[in-house]
Amino acid sequence: MFDKQTIEQLNQYLALLESDIVFKASLDESESSKKVRTFLEEVVALSPRLTLVETKLVRTPSFEIQQPQGDSGVCFAGIPMGHEFSSFILALLQVSGRPPKIEKPLVAAIKSIKQNLNFETYISLTCHNCPDVVQALNIMAVLNPKITHTMIDGSMYQQEVENKKIMAVPAVYLNEEPFANGRITIEEIVEKLGGSENLNDVSDRGVFDVLVVGGGPAGASAAIYAARKGIATGMVVDTFGGQVLDTLGIENMVGTPYTEGPQLMRQVEEHVQQYDVDIMKGQRAKDIQKKEYIEVTLENGQTLKTKSAILSTGARWRNINVPGETELKNKGVAYCPHCDGPLFAGKEVAVIGGGNSGIEAAIDLAGLVKHVYVIEFLPELKADDVLQKKLHTLKNVTVITNAATQEITGTDQVNGLVYQDRSSTTTHTLDVEGVFILIGLVPNTEWLPETIETNNRGEVIVDAQGMTNIPGIFSAGDCTNSAYKQIIISMGSGATASLGAFDYLIRQ
Repeated sequence: MFDKQTIEQLNQYLALLESDIVFKASLDESESSKKVRTFLEEVVALSPRLTLVETKLVRTPSFEIQQPQGDSGVCFAGIPMGHEFSSFILALLQVSGRPPKIEKPLVAAIKSIKQNLNFETYISLTCHNCPDVVQALNIMAVLNPKITHTMIDGSMYQQEVENKKIMAVPAVYLNEEPFANGRITIEEIVEKLGGSENLNDVSDRGVFDVLVVGGGPAGASAAIYAARKGIATGMVVDTFGGQVLDTLGIENMVGTPYTEGPQLMRQVEEHVQQYDVDIMKGQRAKDIQKKEYIEVTLENGQTLKTKSAILSTGARWRNINVPGETELKNKGVAYCPHCDGPLFAGKEVAVIGGGNSGIEAAIDLAGLVKHVYVIEFLPELKADDVLQKKLHTLKNVTVITNAATQEITGTDQVNGLVYQDRSSTTTHTLDVEGVFILIGLVPNTEWLPETIETNNRGEVIVDAQGMTNIPGIFSAGDCTNSAYKQIIISMGSGATASLGAFDYLIRQ
């Protein structure tokens, strides 16, 4: 099951185990169980600290990771390969006794939870958002004996997925009731459980020299460049990583032929943490005003003061704003083909959007689903020629141009898409069970006051130094009027804004 490179990686991590580990596995003679058995036996063969013991668990096949005399509450119902391989490795290390890399207040908040919590997360092995959720809940299970967590591979437990009508992953259940859908951070989980009173306290921070609002590539770059100047730097971060976490293959990062969004942003976060940056996670800004200092008001009501600020709040996927989109989100309406595509295997789906993102999604989905309909509003596709040529080689793809989506239909889940032919004004219906929407980005700037100038698209207008019309307030990345929206351009604009802020400060 493992290639030579994977075995070498495993050996390196197994050498870091703090204690012996027992895999308690529930197995039978099914093909799925045989695959799980092979996986575990190959891992156990790599270290004398590992043992495989068969037992009876809630699901077969599944396995728990335990210390010989302990109960970690961490369970995998499936084979944690693909994007979940890192979840498996981290679970091994953390169950063995290596502390998770989270802040002490968060550890205390998790340990203070008193109720019994049984989490289950349905995932697909191709989902690059799922591991963050799995790893967060595994950490909680390791830290608190009242918490358990099971990762469930939806492809191995298809009947459960069908019964629960799960059409988007990760899908988290708590005590057999729906809890969360999509990416959610460990801070957000704790907050949702009502145990985050101390986590939201950002008082007594003093006055920053530079306060960065946003944790994507632009914000991270800005924080690094500011901290390297030796000035007091803070970051207000909702989710560290931003929209890049939704990006799978990245092949245009200069010097790095290939990486993936979550991997890149984990490395970026580790880079930021090497400097003296006060990262305040799980926080959203709701206002910014320039008074004696620049004051950033957070959604929790607290206010941070700074001598300069860098707005790097990024952008999000644009909605099509038709009936059914909001009502059927995560019930067939999706925005991430890599995450949710496997759930539509053998079904017919539609992709709305003929740009690069939409056509890349259609190509990926064509290898999984029965048929893909590409719906483009304009008379022709906008994607790069190389993508269009690839698309046209696929026999299970139909391209419909000059089409205006009117409605996404369904009750409990999507059952169709209605569009109008813009040339003839005739209306047509497609019998699809999934609709993937990829029509571009909208900047996350609606929270800004009118005093900060934006263009007609809501993008912050900045000068060559990254400064807005208000002295001391800078902006960078996809929330600005930059001509192109690319990771490397956002990183560069973050550096520019940070250097601009430093020049501004030394002239005050």
